[in-house]
Amino acid sequence: MKPSKLQDHLRRCHPDRTDKDLKYFQTLKDKLQKRPTLDRMFASTSQRNDDGLRASYNISLLIAKSGKPHTIGEKLILPAVEEVLETVLHKPASDFIKRIPLSSNTVERRIDAMSSDIESFLCN
Repeated sequence: MKPSKLQDHLRRCHPDRTDKDLKYFQTLKDKLQKRPTLDRMFASTSQRNDDGLRASYNISLLIAKSGKPHTIGEKLILPAVEEVLETVLHKPASDFIKRIPLSSNTVERRIDAMSSDIESFLCN
């Protein structure tokens, strides 16, 4: 927002805060940025990008162990996880669901990669 419009907004909508100094608004901004969010509740900043990949591998391993079709990941597991997150945390889970790739091709690739790793480990 342009500074002139910001000052006008402050005068019109928040007349009780027009006499506050810059430090007050900076502390408000810091509090807003440090508030707990859903991302921070589940992952630290260093692991945030790898969590979806790790979850995808773990779920693929569970699918392989169960012997179910690979499509069960996107047809049953992702909707179930989404329902649990929305019911328990009362927040939309779409950001988390997008980070967990569980399409049939992806699950098949992950299972193949895990089986080739196990095979090479056993042969060595």
